[in-house]
Amino acid sequence: MTVRTGAPRTAVEVPVEDARALRRVLGRFATGVAVVTAMTPHGPRGMTVNSFASVSLDPPLVLFAAARSSSQHGAFARPGPFAVHVLGEDQRAVSARFAAPGLDRFDGQEFVPGEDGTPLLPAALAVLECRAEQVVRAGDHDIVVGRVGRATKAVDGPAVRPLLYYGGSYRKVSDEYDGDIDWSPLLL
Repeated sequence: MTVRTGAPRTAVEVPVEDARALRRVLGRFATGVAVVTAMTPHGPRGMTVNSFASVSLDPPLVLFAAARSSSQHGAFARPGPFAVHVLGEDQRAVSARFAAPGLDRFDGQEFVPGEDGTPLLPAALAVLECRAEQVVRAGDHDIVVGRVGRATKAVDGPAVRPLLYYGGSYRKVSDEYDGDIDWSPLLL
């Protein structure tokens, strides 16, 4: 059986010890963009992440990775509530605000308290209110696994498009696809 895979690509091996080069390789994976928020004794905290994923539907679990070097790390690498906000393509400024170092990210930022006091940002495509269940040390990051207690999503429509990150830049979803996929070789 032969499966068409498209035009061949030229590849160059990258030394995995070179963090900058490895980052460029990892940047070939398109991701959504999210902001995670939490309330602390020092006020609301938040940071932009693109390392967010669904883990399980039963029980409902999600994860994100928090850099231990981040000034916001302590707000998330602990038991307690947090919220994940999936950003739309019109929310680049929100992403940039919550990614900026040394900035009071909530200064002038509108939010409402969630059921457990977690700051919830307006106009996100989806919001998942969670409680951290596990924090796993992984290299220079901690992986935070949270149980989803409440989930909301924007009403579907033409303006409901996610903000994407690819190759070190923000990107948009295109509804155009230049070909059909022939699934027949795989349906045996």
